Amino acid sequence: MSTLESVIWHVLGYSAMPVIILSGFAIVAAISLWLLSLSKDKEID
Repeated sequence: MSTLESVIWHVLGYSAMPVIILSGFAIVAAISLWLLSLSKDKEID
């Protein structure tokens, strides 16, 4: 593997980690908010 290929794979690897972590956090937050919205009191005074 050439130096350029090695650099490209390192950049892709290091940029993929935060994307995976942040997207997982966003998905969990969205599911949590959806579940909370199902159980909220819908009666308005």
